[in-house]
Amino acid sequence: MSDAKKPAKLELPTWRTPEGEPVSCVEKIKVLNENLEELRALAQEAFEDALLMGCDEAQFREVMNRLAAALVNPYARDRR
Repeated sequence: MSDAKKPAKLELPTWRTPEGEPVSCVEKIKVLNENLEELRALAQEAFEDALLMGCDEAQFREVMNRLAAALVNPYARDRR
């Protein structure tokens, strides 16, 4: 991929607790940001593969959105 076609730098979020407070642990923030960068790189590769194989861009994006929406929180309290 040429430099002109490289994705823009990922804008990293301010990570927040469920209460809305910023996460303050530098090591936690580092791990979260590294994970996000790795996910982005893998998603970009999968996206490019899909396009090269003739898949519809809009469909791929929808599948990725559904994938994110289907993630399960294994730490959520049971709400029975």
